[in-house]
Amino acid sequence: MSAASAGDDSKISWSRAATGSDAIFRVIRPADRTPDVASGPMLREAAISRGLVGAQKIWLGYVELRPGISSAVHHHGEAESAIYIVSGRARFVVGDQLQDIYHAEAGDFVWVPPYVVHVEMNGSDTEPLRTVVARSTQETLVFNVPTPQGFDPTR
Repeated sequence: MSAASAGDDSKISWSRAATGSDAIFRVIRPADRTPDVASGPMLREAAISRGLVGAQKIWLGYVELRPGISSAVHHHGEAESAIYIVSGRARFVVGDQLQDIYHAEAGDFVWVPPYVVHVEMNGSDTEPLRTVVARSTQETLVFNVPTPQGFDPTR
């Protein structure tokens, strides 16, 4: 197996010929990621997106919640979302009245169907929650919604 350098035009030409597009193989480093719309105080960065690599059918990014932080109450419209917990402990409060609670930790995957209202919480007061998020659309679909009356994130 051989590794191609960034300047190896033969690999780029093959990629374009095989796909019929201008898409080329890319490695996205942390410094290459770009800030994206986030829900509340979370850090959300696009890694695989139309703007960065020309992706058409998938969005993939890095999301981090500082210790003890929660997202705003939100949903992602028609987008299907998948979350991989890289490190930390997550708590998800889900449903129109935020009535269901789920816990996830490093190594777990989380499925968020379209239009499902949820809050992402860092379950630790000392460690960040680091995740990789995939979405089925290139659109930045983050719809913050009013917090249901009586919702207590500490329950």
